[in-house]
Amino acid sequence: MNTSAIVSRVMSFRNTLRDDGVGAGDYLEQLTYLIFLKMADEYSKPPYSRDVGVPEEFAWPTLTARRGADLEAHYVKLLRELGLLPGMLGQIFTKSQNKITDPAKLFRLIDMVDGVTWVTLGADLKGDMYEEILEADAADKKSGAGQYFTPRPLIRAMVECMRPEPGKTIADPACGTGGFFLAAQEFLTDPDNHALERDQKTFLKHNTFFGNEIVAGTRRLCLMNMFLHGIGDITGDNLISPADALISPPSDTVDYVLANPPFGKKSSMSFTNADGEQETDDLTYNRQDFWATTSNKQLNFVQHIRTMLKTTGRAAVVVPDNVLFEGGAGETIRRQLLQTTDLHTILRLPTGIFYAQGVKANVIFFDNRAASPEPQTSKIWYYDYRMNVHHTLKQRPLTYAHLEDFVKCYNPANRHNRKATWSDDNPDGRWRSFDREEILSRDKASLDIFWLRDASMTDLENLPEPEVLAEEIIDNLRAALDSFEVVKV
Repeated sequence: MNTSAIVSRVMSFRNTLRDDGVGAGDYLEQLTYLIFLKMADEYSKPPYSRDVGVPEEFAWPTLTARRGADLEAHYVKLLRELGLLPGMLGQIFTKSQNKITDPAKLFRLIDMVDGVTWVTLGADLKGDMYEEILEADAADKKSGAGQYFTPRPLIRAMVECMRPEPGKTIADPACGTGGFFLAAQEFLTDPDNHALERDQKTFLKHNTFFGNEIVAGTRRLCLMNMFLHGIGDITGDNLISPADALISPPSDTVDYVLANPPFGKKSSMSFTNADGEQETDDLTYNRQDFWATTSNKQLNFVQHIRTMLKTTGRAAVVVPDNVLFEGGAGETIRRQLLQTTDLHTILRLPTGIFYAQGVKANVIFFDNRAASPEPQTSKIWYYDYRMNVHHTLKQRPLTYAHLEDFVKCYNPANRHNRKATWSDDNPDGRWRSFDREEILSRDKASLDIFWLRDASMTDLENLPEPEVLAEEIIDNLRAALDSFEVVKV
């Protein structure tokens, strides 16, 4: 089979199983298990002849040799037993379950995977195929996977601004399915950016990326996504920790953090009270290295990410609007960021670009600094890509072309040489800076700054199409409902 035929067959079988009630996410998990086992089998044979750790009684031939109820029973046992093993193998199969209850269709899927020699298939093809199904899963509202999927054009723009260098470490404390890692790898391996030597390629494969993902199913997809893209090794160390990143200070610091921490304001935990009733309680992290104690997990991630960085480290982080204006702990954290780091750039994002509905978010870029009594931020540059911008997931999805002007204004080659597009003569310019003193003088040191006029208030003829307006209204209503849910809790 040629590469397009493989992708076509994989996607076609996804549609077949969907008719049986198997969602994109469940299909992706089963495909993950089977491709991993098939690749392990290929690596165990010449010319590789490697011990990949799969017990003989659960190796790939034990699946292809069975049919019917015997196949289903063996597959269920295989998933359970492999999930108990150490290393990457155990992480791939942790809490795994069979979601394909029709043995005939399970055999057809096994047969399809068996018909491909995956080890010799290009990493680009395997990765692109996997990413395509991941995005289909994210778009499926029933699966809820959209919360783990950051729009790839946004990720690419963030990586293009950061311009990671070979031989340096990159981390994401809430890595989802690994989108930031893959975009960084693509940037680093692009010959237009870097000509990697052999030791740099080895470092990129084994020692560059580190992440945390507490959801077992999402961590599994991340590990497989990275593995199919040529990151990590089938018998190597686990690059993605299942631990909650916020629990304790990082054991090692890194050169770059690229992250989109989970949406939602509060962290909470459920427990059973003395009367046997379920209750929830706000979860706070009492860390000595944090500037403020709060149950707002977004603020906690911002604090944690700063602790993850070397003194020369840099970060680009997606945060919701409340991080920019919330009082109390929020104000304390913003003032500390301005004092101890160079918080130099904020990209304001429009609604309609995330699979989680109604999200109003921004990207903050900051560089860590060594301890000093002098404030490290002198000015913050803003790019307002929200006012008068209308995106929807289906009618007008975000593309990289939409963010190219921001990347140009950011000037990754020399961010200290920037020129505003806003002026008194051009009040519609989206790119301008504000001095540190001006921001500190604002109520609660708010970073929530706008200056563009809402065109819909002055030019009714240029309103978006009705379906776009309707989708924006729905997004705003959903966001409001989510806010009310937080207050009710």
